[in-house]
Amino acid sequence: MTPLRAAQLVTLDKRHLWHPFTPMRDWCSPGNEPLILVSGHGATLRDSAGHEYIDGNSSIWTNIHGHNHPRINQAIRAQLDHVAHTSFLGFTNSPAIELAHELVKIAAPEVLSRVFFSDDGSTAIEVAIKMAIQYFQIIGQPGRTRFVAFQNGYHGDTLGAASLGGIGLFHDRFSRHHFPVEHVSSVADLEALPEPDTIAAVVIEPLIQGAAGMRPWPSGLLTAVRRWCDSRALLLIADEVMTGFGRTGAMFAFQQEEAVPDFLALAKGLTGGYLPLAATLTTESIFAAFLGETFYYGHSYCGNQLACAAALASLRLFDEENVLAQLQPKIHLLARLLESMRANPHIREIRQCGSIAGIELGGPGGARLDPIRGAGAQVCLAARRHGLLTRPILDTIVFMPPLCITTEELERAVRAIELAIAEVLGC
Repeated sequence: MTPLRAAQLVTLDKRHLWHPFTPMRDWCSPGNEPLILVSGHGATLRDSAGHEYIDGNSSIWTNIHGHNHPRINQAIRAQLDHVAHTSFLGFTNSPAIELAHELVKIAAPEVLSRVFFSDDGSTAIEVAIKMAIQYFQIIGQPGRTRFVAFQNGYHGDTLGAASLGGIGLFHDRFSRHHFPVEHVSSVADLEALPEPDTIAAVVIEPLIQGAAGMRPWPSGLLTAVRRWCDSRALLLIADEVMTGFGRTGAMFAFQQEEAVPDFLALAKGLTGGYLPLAATLTTESIFAAFLGETFYYGHSYCGNQLACAAALASLRLFDEENVLAQLQPKIHLLARLLESMRANPHIREIRQCGSIAGIELGGPGGARLDPIRGAGAQVCLAARRHGLLTRPILDTIVFMPPLCITTEELERAVRAIELAIAEVLGC
């Protein structure tokens, strides 16, 4: 792309576009030169000026096998030769049927046997919320209307999903429009909840909270939550929008504690990071309760053929490229690289779960930085000069690359973070 064409596009962007989670006054300021990303291959992205970067947050936690993967590309092209999209309301299609079958096989085939498709992580959670409410109405327990979620949790931005969220920065301004949700921080808090017979479900991000700053849960917590739900005959919703498809080292995070949920919400990595698609898996007993009813929920692009074809190709790659086995030494290497950073006086804490890491910046003695300073954003901007793209959560640098990243790329990426911290905060 010529510099002139790039400049024209930036002008049009600033004139017309409104970007998500972006301070638009800063974005539109004359001094800001947005990156125009034009191509990618593997774990690498290229901008309009020809500069290359490691995709350090998997394009917002979505990409699994790398950009421009020939198998996924081919699957989408092959589907295009047939049809791009048809209605899933009262009709069906082979990519959606095959994908549902494959998801059931790799999740918990003896328990989670039904799949409901939607568009993204928020809608996957909305499906679970509404199914849970209607399920208890159908079985004669309409009083079970309460939901319990965890402090600092994040489950999406639509109003229902946002009601479950526990991060004030994202959710407080809309709180009076949310339905009531009780937030807890531990199993002890669950035990203390009054009237559990009016609770419909508990929702949790298994093993690690994402938007909270990549904060892993204590080992065994998910199992304890599952046990508590069982003892009160209520439902468990596992939000694996971020953790699903190998991020934690297993295909799904819940499998590491063998705590199978009643609803499993999937999105982001479902299509390998190619196209929007979500799935909510649930049990045969919940499905059976609806056989005399209709679940009044759905979206125009439910079960979209192109997205389902991409997802099928992505799932097959896990076997064809032995992805999970190949990932384990990378997880160990990442742990060693992060360990070498712990002595840095500008790092308050380093947190890791599988291939997911959060590097929290800090001041002397482990003090938190003033968020007004925007150190996290400054470090991420500096990292670009060293060939790494990522985004912070306040002052936590998120590192969550595609699973296909090479060991050499891992080393370069962590080194880029180190150099960026030194540039912004000093040696």
